[in-house]
Amino acid sequence: MTLHLFRDLDRIRRQILVMGGLVENQIDKVLRALETRDVALAEEVLVGEAEINEKEIEIDEDCLKVLALHQPVAGDLRFVVMVLKVNNDLERIADLAENMAKRAIYLANNPPIALPPELVTNAMTTREMLRDSLDALVNQDAGKARDVCATDDDVDEGNRRMFRLMEEVIRKDPELVSQAMQLLSVSRHLERIADHATNIAEDVVFLVDGDVIRHREAGPG
Repeated sequence: MTLHLFRDLDRIRRQILVMGGLVENQIDKVLRALETRDVALAEEVLVGEAEINEKEIEIDEDCLKVLALHQPVAGDLRFVVMVLKVNNDLERIADLAENMAKRAIYLANNPPIALPPELVTNAMTTREMLRDSLDALVNQDAGKARDVCATDDDVDEGNRRMFRLMEEVIRKDPELVSQAMQLLSVSRHLERIADHATNIAEDVVFLVDGDVIRHREAGPG
């Protein structure tokens, strides 16, 4: 590996970690905003989206520069390709956080509705999945990444329970239909965030083990 390639790869590695930190911060803020009905905190999430979009473009440009100038092979090539994919997943997670922030603002400005335990549990699980997928990336830990992938089904089931629960809320109190629909939207966004965290984990497995597990049906072993 040439000195210039090593320097450019190290820059990409540091930049994707910064991106991950920014996105994690967005998720933490929006979940607190939902819990505390804090409009100002939700609005911080909306403002923070611009910085994340700029960082995504910067990382993409750095990756493309490495591909064009250095033509990396083997593990270095896998790393650059993985960063391009992870960068896209992180940006889309940030988009979902922005959408959730809008839901949080709506809920804070309307008569309160209790956050169902199912939603709180899904939020905690999703946040942990994102954190663990980024930890797996930092430490190139394929075992932890595979654990993240295995957790995705729990979030999917939690979202299905939320749908049934919101149907029941609306039947009991039709005046809460708007708030219930907003909570259901939040639940769906959490499910999508979990999917993107799973994508990141799958990319880590590919980087470390060279094993493509995306779209593979779950099975023993």
